[in-house]
Amino acid sequence: MRFLIDFFPIGLFVAAYKLHDIYTATAVLMAATLVQTGIIYAIDRKLQTLQKVTLVLVIVFGVLTLALHDERFIKWKPTVLYASMAIVLGAALWGWKKNFLQILLGSQLTLPTAVWARLTVIWIGYFLFMAAINGYVAAYYSTEDWVNFKLWGYIFPVIFIIGQGLYIARHLKEPEADGKEQP
Repeated sequence: MRFLIDFFPIGLFVAAYKLHDIYTATAVLMAATLVQTGIIYAIDRKLQTLQKVTLVLVIVFGVLTLALHDERFIKWKPTVLYASMAIVLGAALWGWKKNFLQILLGSQLTLPTAVWARLTVIWIGYFLFMAAINGYVAAYYSTEDWVNFKLWGYIFPVIFIIGQGLYIARHLKEPEADGKEQP
């Protein structure tokens, strides 16, 4: 279900673009992201930093796209988001000696410190890859191609999540048996 919640703004954006134009699609994306954020907050009673940043960037770049009637803003929003996330994770890890990924997810996963460090570097690489590929498509391809990439490019996060899950699974600690028989 979470995948559907994450995917529906992109799906609506692509549908609105196909039926109308990039400006209608941008307005739909803004509204869908607001709804998505509300749903996530209703379910979790909190928002992750990435969700907040995504919402702010969608609204800011969406408003710029609509107000200036310039599609470049919405096309470059993902590049700015991904590059910003890579910079923040890298600066925290190597500059401030803090592992933000571990801080954010450490209550949900128990992993060795070295694994958290490697996982953070993997995330930095993923964010840089996504920033670069979106920037390339936004700069050198038509808006139609970029919108199609937004839909079919969703395979990259899916592959990343599966790969990350496989990597993490090898390092998860088994719950300690307390000698009691499980029901």
